[in-house]
Amino acid sequence: MENEIFDYIIIGAGVAGLASAQYAARGGLNTIVLDFAGEGGQVLQITDLENYPGVFPAVNGADFIENMKKQTLAFGAKIEVVQVSSIDKLGANYVVKSKNKTYEAPCLCIATGAIHRNLEVPGEKEFSGRGVSYCAVCDGPFFPNKKIIVVGGGDSACSEAIYLSTISKDIKIIHRRDSFRAQKAVVDKMLAQGVEPVYDSVVKSINGDKKVESVTVENVKTGVQSEIPADAVFIFTGMLPQTELVEMLPKDEGGFIKTDENMETIMPGLFAAGDVRSKPFRQVVTAVSDGAIAAHTAIEKINLKK
Repeated sequence: MENEIFDYIIIGAGVAGLASAQYAARGGLNTIVLDFAGEGGQVLQITDLENYPGVFPAVNGADFIENMKKQTLAFGAKIEVVQVSSIDKLGANYVVKSKNKTYEAPCLCIATGAIHRNLEVPGEKEFSGRGVSYCAVCDGPFFPNKKIIVVGGGDSACSEAIYLSTISKDIKIIHRRDSFRAQKAVVDKMLAQGVEPVYDSVVKSINGDKKVESVTVENVKTGVQSEIPADAVFIFTGMLPQTELVEMLPKDEGGFIKTDENMETIMPGLFAAGDVRSKPFRQVVTAVSDGAIAAHTAIEKINLKK
C-alpha cells in the first residue's frame, strides 16, 4: 500500500478545511486535503452568500467554494477525493488510511462538518434553497414581512425564531410537544416577540409549485391535518456532527468535538475546525476562522520541532 508523508493533513474540503489548507500551505507546510465527495460541504446549499465580509454583491455557494479551491491549489496544497477509513497514531505521526493509500503527518485537522437533521418529508428536498432553509441568518433577510414557519423546539429553533421575528411579524413555530425544550428565558422572549406556537404538531409535507406556498401539519394527539400558508420554512431539528473517525475525542452534549481556543483537541497536533467543532455560532465566516487558527497553530508546532 502506498504511503505519503505530509506536514499537515486535513479531512474535509468544506470552507473550514480549505481555509486551513490555504493558511498552512502559504505558511510553508506540505499540506493535503482529503474528502470523499470533493470540495463543498454545506456551502453548496447556499444560493446567495451575502453576509461574508468583503464578498459583495452576493455570490453562489458553488462559485465561492470553487474560488476557495483555486486559491488552495495556488498556494501549493493538494486535494484528493478519497474515502478515509481510519485514523491512528503511530509515534509522533497521525496515520490516515484509505482503501489503497495511507497518509502520515504530525498534525491533523478534522473538518468533516455537520449535516442538518432533515424532516424527511415530501417537499423538503425539492424546495431546499427555494423557501426551505436551515439557517435563519443566511436566508432570513430574503423573506421580509413574509409568512415564515420555524420547525423545532430547542434553543436553536427558538433563538432563530426570535431573529426571524425582527424580519417578519408573521412567524409560527411548529413543535411536536406541548412545551418547548429550550431554556425558559429564550421561550419567554420568543413568545414576547409575537411568535405564534403550534403545539403537538409535526410537518407532514411542504407544498408549492416553484417555491414554498404552504405546509401540511398533523396534530399528534388528534391526528387532524391542516394546511398553513407559508413563504419560507426554517428547519432547526438538530445537527449531526460527522465524528465517526474520531469517536475517542471528548464531545459536548450535542456530539460536537471539544477544542481549546487554538482549535486543538486533547490530543496534541489533532485539531477540529468548522461545524464539527463545539462552538456557539456556525457560519461560513466562523468556519474559515477556525481553519485559519488551526493551521496557524500547526505551523507553530512544526516550526518548533525544526
